[in-house]
Amino acid sequence: MQELSVELLLQAYSQGIFPMADETGKIDWYCPNPRAVIPLENYKPSKSLRNIINRGIFELKLNTAFEEVMRACSSPRFEGDGCWISEEMIAAYTALNRLGYAHSVEAYFEGKLAGGLYGVHIGGVFYGESMFTHEANASKVAFHALIDILKRENFHLLDTQFINENVARYGAIKIPRALFLQKLAVAVQQECQFRLG
Repeated sequence: MQELSVELLLQAYSQGIFPMADETGKIDWYCPNPRAVIPLENYKPSKSLRNIINRGIFELKLNTAFEEVMRACSSPRFEGDGCWISEEMIAAYTALNRLGYAHSVEAYFEGKLAGGLYGVHIGGVFYGESMFTHEANASKVAFHALIDILKRENFHLLDTQFINENVARYGAIKIPRALFLQKLAVAVQQECQFRLG
């Protein structure tokens, strides 16, 4: 089995392919059809979330606790919840983070990591991987910050891979894989920075 290296991950993501581990840690590769994406203009924060953001309840940071965010995302959310993030993946994505190709958006409450998300960044594409929350609304605030970054820095594509209730709430839609790959080929050629304003 090929080692999950930085080079392999970058090559795969550039072609719209991503890994997931099974319960034994074995890595499988996916390029779903249809594909879920969030058009940035589709995201509309609720009035209550805007109020939370305006009150400054959470402190936002980037990439200060990447591995901690990944590990929080890998924890089961409920009894019987499976996990697709293996130790091998944590090591490989942490290496991607050190090289500037993976990022975490973190929301802190009273000095403690309360929620966040992580994903991979190549060119003008952000591949959203997973999110978690320990405090109500923390992951929503982190996601709002992510959208702000992507809009301000002119990212072209926010990939969420599969459709589910959570990403649908943020405005995700399904598009044919062929269309996704067409958009991806253009977006990975762009030069976009990932940074807080």
